Amino acid sequence: MKTIPVRQLVSSPKQQDGGQFSIRAMEQVLNGNNLLHDLHKHNFFFVLALQQGKGIHEIDFIPYPIHDHTIFILRPGQVHKLELQAASTGFLMEFDLTFYQPKHTISEQRWKKAASKNHCQVAAAQYLKLHSLLENIHAEFVAKQEGYAEVIKANLDIFFIEYLRQSRNPKETAKPEGIYTQERFEDFNHLLETHIDRLKNVSQYAELLNLSPYQLNAITKTSSGKTVSELINEQIILEAKRYLLATSNQVKDIADLLGYEDVSYFIRFFKKHTGHAPEAFRKNFK
Repeated sequence: MKTIPVRQLVSSPKQQDGGQFSIRAMEQVLNGNNLLHDLHKHNFFFVLALQQGKGIHEIDFIPYPIHDHTIFILRPGQVHKLELQAASTGFLMEFDLTFYQPKHTISEQRWKKAASKNHCQVAAAQYLKLHSLLENIHAEFVAKQEGYAEVIKANLDIFFIEYLRQSRNPKETAKPEGIYTQERFEDFNHLLETHIDRLKNVSQYAELLNLSPYQLNAITKTSSGKTVSELINEQIILEAKRYLLATSNQVKDIADLLGYEDVSYFIRFFKKHTGHAPEAFRKNFK
């Protein structure tokens, strides 16, 4: 049985804290050539910041045309494919949670919120702030002077603050109850991504979050306009699509990977939510 191709930070030396981090200028990555990466996923965080760029970036089957001043953030496990022209400029940054995972409550929630937003295109003036931070991070990574990892992490804190500033209405002010709802929603999404092969009931996720099903439904409705059941079903379909398009596994094997013993039920479920049987979806969209 094949798995979705997973890329790792094999070329990135471990830092003093045991984590892995890498940042490269796009000129170094591209080396004068167009870039074409087929469907795959990573076991690390992937930040692509393009000062200039043309191409297409498909993340979990959503295509994003690439323009100047665009930033992409991918979480471990998301599938993507990338086409990028040789003249593109900017930075590619990759790291794992051992290297960067804020522990302070406010910083951690800010980081989770930033990581949940895959795509952001910003105005040129605002992009310059982000680009300057990345230049500082790159210079520290290349020089590797004493304390460079701490300087990089401090710059990452500021980078994600600025990234979120570009992602919301500047007149919007967060209310305390809104912050709590957003935090719980992000916690739920993390559980959904990591446990969907085993847990498919609303009550199971509510229990993990120490909430009642009613409370969890109220949170997801407020944050996304969708019920917990709808979001669970969407995650199941997303995982199925990942396996159908990024591997050659048989449908019965994919059903098993997703926790379905009854293959026919899985096929009916997939067709109900996509309009296609799994094999037809694979044939039409691969």
